[in-house]
Amino acid sequence: MALTVMVVVVVLAALVFDFTNGFHDTANAMATSIATGALQPRVAVAIAGALNLVGAFLSVEVAKTISGGLVDEALINPVVIFAGLVGAIVWNLVTWFLGLPSSSSHALFGGLIGATWVAGGSGAVHFQAVVNKIVLPAVLSPVVAAGIAMVATYLAYRVTARAEPGVVSRGTKVSQTVSASMVALAHGTNDAQKTMGVITLTLVTAGILAPGSAPPFWVVLTAGLAIALGTYAGGWRIIRTVGTRLSDIRPVQGFAAETTSAAVILTSTHLGLPLSTTQVCTGSIFGAGAGRRLASVRWGVVGRILVAWCCTLPSAAAVGAAASWLAATGPVGVLVVGLTGAALALGIYRVSRRTAVTADNVTDLPRPADSDLAA
Repeated sequence: MALTVMVVVVVLAALVFDFTNGFHDTANAMATSIATGALQPRVAVAIAGALNLVGAFLSVEVAKTISGGLVDEALINPVVIFAGLVGAIVWNLVTWFLGLPSSSSHALFGGLIGATWVAGGSGAVHFQAVVNKIVLPAVLSPVVAAGIAMVATYLAYRVTARAEPGVVSRGTKVSQTVSASMVALAHGTNDAQKTMGVITLTLVTAGILAPGSAPPFWVVLTAGLAIALGTYAGGWRIIRTVGTRLSDIRPVQGFAAETTSAAVILTSTHLGLPLSTTQVCTGSIFGAGAGRRLASVRWGVVGRILVAWCCTLPSAAAVGAAASWLAATGPVGVLVVGLTGAALALGIYRVSRRTAVTADNVTDLPRPADSDLAA
């Protein structure tokens, strides 16, 4: 009975993480379309939420990677996974409050790795798989996306150089509706699967599923719904950063960035690589900014984002490790971990309301200071 209750607790925690993943990563698909005026903010998040749900049903390759490739499920239990999820949720909320587009995926991986290391030792973590399927894609994917988007933007401006600017702007805004929708669909195929993988891993460690099992239908459905609802909630703080503070995005750039992001994410999903959609999309926007005019990239903002990227995995791992150590003391420890995580989440939310960012003011705040602009 105790094990069954713990499994339910972990599944609920995984869905909470999935919800935070949704509003944390809404900017991936819709920030540029909102910034250029191609889509109204509330319409954009509604489209993104619906397509996230559809995307969740298109593949389970990434879920299989997480449920059976990163840690030794024989050396951990649902309590360890719960601790890892707490680490991921806390880091997601901290970076959301700061408006930093960090990787929800790496927060999840970091939390699980830290919790697993404490519970089962270093041997419980498959470091070769971590390097090949997490670290290398994390380094390469934003660079590749930035390079492709930069070339695509440059070529797009060359092709449309003699066209009427108003016609180009209207045409690319319409095209952005399609490209942003593709990014939302791609996000659902990749990020929703990470929660599916975690829930499946929990069921395997509890002996409910056999090792190597694919996610059951109810897991796919609930994970898809959770990330869709989170996306619809709108991560307005991060949308503001990605859409208006990273670069001065024009419709042509937005279309190039979104098309690049969708192509890279869908390719990685097909290969079963759980890369960070946030890093891919941010890299694409960076490349699109550089493709028009190098000085249009706000390097101070880029620097802060890169610092957040570097800190995500180790920070979430540290919280996950601490939570795992405390939760291992017994039911009281698990309760303390859960209550502490809930208190931190409530505190962050209440503080955020003092300077609320909503659909009504996400694009009308001042631009960054001149110090953030390239010389």
